[in-house]
Amino acid sequence: MISVERAEELARAGLQWEPRRGDHFVLPHRDMDEQVFVLSDMTIEVHQFPAGEVLGFNGTVEWALDSVERQEALWIPREDQLRELLGDAFAALRRTADGYVCDLADGSATTSTTPDDAYALGVLHVLGRHRAVAPAIR
Repeated sequence: MISVERAEELARAGLQWEPRRGDHFVLPHRDMDEQVFVLSDMTIEVHQFPAGEVLGFNGTVEWALDSVERQEALWIPREDQLRELLGDAFAALRRTADGYVCDLADGSATTSTTPDDAYALGVLHVLGRHRAVAPAIR
């Protein structure tokens, strides 16, 4: 799993989140950064209201949470989601003695100690390259 800091970088770079069942997220800067929540059909659901989307916490009285606006939540994309976000920009993932290299179709590469972080750095690279064209990889 990527760090909260890396997820914040992705959000600042323009990565858009369309919440789906199974997505991981945190509520940053509430002394809960280490608590990762997962959207599910029973525990945490996305509710549509005229004022916007709300993440509803069902049966979580121990956290004293009822609901939070989606904008308060920070998406932590999984490895498979990061690879999907790269789409055609992704060429290969290679393991090296120092970690992992995510090769991109434009000939560039990103390196990290974990595959998911190497993918996240690749997404950041692509977002930076396409910032003038689109706000997010789709």
